[in-house]
Amino acid sequence: MAADTAAIAQGRTDAAGLLVSASEPLSSLQHDCGGEIPGPIAIAALREIEAKCRSFGLKLARTLRASNGREAIVAWVEVDPQDDGGCLIRVNTWQVNALPPEDPALVGDHRAAIDRTLAELTARLDPEQRLLAAEGDAPDLAGLVKSMKHGIGQPWTDFLTVEGTEHHQPLHWRLLDGARVEVPDSQRHWRASLLPQLGPGGNPVGFDLCLTADAPLPPPQPRPVPGAVVLPSNGPGLVGRDIAPVLRQPIARIIANAETIRTRMAGPLAEEYSQYAADIAAAGQHLLALVEDLADLEVVESDEFNTAPDQIDLADVARRAAGILAVRAQERGISIDAPKQGEHLPAIAEFRRVLQILLNLVGNAIRYTPENSQIWIRLEDAGGRARLIVADQGPGLSEEQQSKVFEKFERLGRSGEDGGSGLGLYISRRLARAMGGDLVVESAPGQGARFILDVPADLLATAPTTGRSEDAAPEADEES
Repeated sequence: MAADTAAIAQGRTDAAGLLVSASEPLSSLQHDCGGEIPGPIAIAALREIEAKCRSFGLKLARTLRASNGREAIVAWVEVDPQDDGGCLIRVNTWQVNALPPEDPALVGDHRAAIDRTLAELTARLDPEQRLLAAEGDAPDLAGLVKSMKHGIGQPWTDFLTVEGTEHHQPLHWRLLDGARVEVPDSQRHWRASLLPQLGPGGNPVGFDLCLTADAPLPPPQPRPVPGAVVLPSNGPGLVGRDIAPVLRQPIARIIANAETIRTRMAGPLAEEYSQYAADIAAAGQHLLALVEDLADLEVVESDEFNTAPDQIDLADVARRAAGILAVRAQERGISIDAPKQGEHLPAIAEFRRVLQILLNLVGNAIRYTPENSQIWIRLEDAGGRARLIVADQGPGLSEEQQSKVFEKFERLGRSGEDGGSGLGLYISRRLARAMGGDLVVESAPGQGARFILDVPADLLATAPTTGRSEDAAPEADEES
């Protein structure tokens, strides 16, 4: 009984693990975490200890870490199994510390990541909020996406209705961020997020527009045909047509919910559970990327696949790719040296596919090049060919690795999330060749790598300005 007298607080659970009694301050923490007495244990760390005690029939003593939303609590608890199948809980120490203030910038980054993950329509905007590109797969967004693609250069607000305003010209982006919008042909309610891409002076150089629905679109119900035998489809289009659309939304919501838990937006949580949520979010991102890669793989290997070549400026595409990936590079202290304003290299290719290739090349460079290093994106006019070079300061590739790097599912010995799906470079080369070009690599172990995208030049355009003479990308044997 001496131990009972010395305990700061006590509690009892029954054979089902319900907390049937508790004294202060344990009872207050149970209520602050959303629980009741009697009721399931709402304190996550205590629930885990109590469940192990009942399961093993052994006395356990552990450090308990929790939060009541205002303070961080560290306590020493002892949990003893009882003859009735429940447990006796003793709290012997109780230390309370103020929670550190949240970093507004970090919270904003987390919210932006969630919006990007949940978005069913994403669009790239220029500094004046005019459309540059738009993508979306939901059936009730098909008309909007088609209109946006035909209306490149127009303000995005021309294509939908912003609730609570009759203005047709774009308002300041901060007034539109988080606005409720009505989408033509959609019965769902939508929210718009404007995520600025900040330039050196802190001013937006463009925006990512994300449209997020308040509910997922119900899957279409096939109409049964009397007497028909339904067989699983395994022809071309199975992933992109049948599997990817069904998987994207639930995986995206898993990622978003895990990010909400990890960042403690839904309430206080012990650090170990926050880390579990981070692992779930990372695994979800990996799975979603694999689904997208498999859908792209199916497209490029289809007999009907073709591209829509147009007159484009490779310098402009390179600058956009660098802007999209700038934040990811900055997180690792990596600078991207892209073509400067005023540099141009006209080419004949499909803008969207060239951007896809560049995002893959620069993304790989960010992933595998050392922290606090540099990535170069350079232009090269080769007469009838236009070339774009992505060079890094990574570990480089041996001759054997160079012969395999463009193979399907090849990850060069990398595994897990760090290795990706092994499809990005394979798909990128297929896209390049479909546009009448090619994608090759020049490298050596320890000397970095240079991936070279080659497409037909636009010979009818004005003479290109590549800026290669004084600021060229380093050759593979010159990098360090």
